[in-house]
Amino acid sequence: MTTQNSLPMLGITGYSGSGKTTLLEKLVPQLTGLGIRVAVIKHTHHDVNIDKPGKDSWRMKEAGASQVIMTCDRRWAIMTETRQPVSLSYLAGQFDSALTDLVLVEGFKQEPIAKILLHRKGMEKTLPELDEYVIATATDYPLVQSLPDLNINDVPAVARFIQRWYEEKCGQKNENFAK
Repeated sequence: MTTQNSLPMLGITGYSGSGKTTLLEKLVPQLTGLGIRVAVIKHTHHDVNIDKPGKDSWRMKEAGASQVIMTCDRRWAIMTETRQPVSLSYLAGQFDSALTDLVLVEGFKQEPIAKILLHRKGMEKTLPELDEYVIATATDYPLVQSLPDLNINDVPAVARFIQRWYEEKCGQKNENFAK
């Protein structure tokens, strides 16, 4: 699946405690170092609120604004009130394709996008069944399977795997890639 702006998406999935956020935190600078401009969508089951009660932007939301943009000299953020969850493709379509090459997605494991499935030996739950969208696993133990099994602790190798996947997905080497 690609976004409305034709940005490729790659899911990083696994059970809670498998290390999704930790791996993403380490992957982003590795991929950036390879010349890939990365954006991230993180799904959470908790209510997210980046605004603070009493602040001007919060007051505008409370007044009924459906969207509020907060901006300063170094960044901006748009907060959107929704009546129901929005689709992954809609969310990914919000990214600027002039600033992003690849969207990494944490969670959304049921979405029909390419995924790397994470699992750790010490987890209580066994490795989930691999669906047709899993392109690789990343574990801290060896797996015998037909898909690539990446060492979850070798972040540079995981980043190179993603770089090769990205090049194959896009049909050519990204002009931004470092040599």
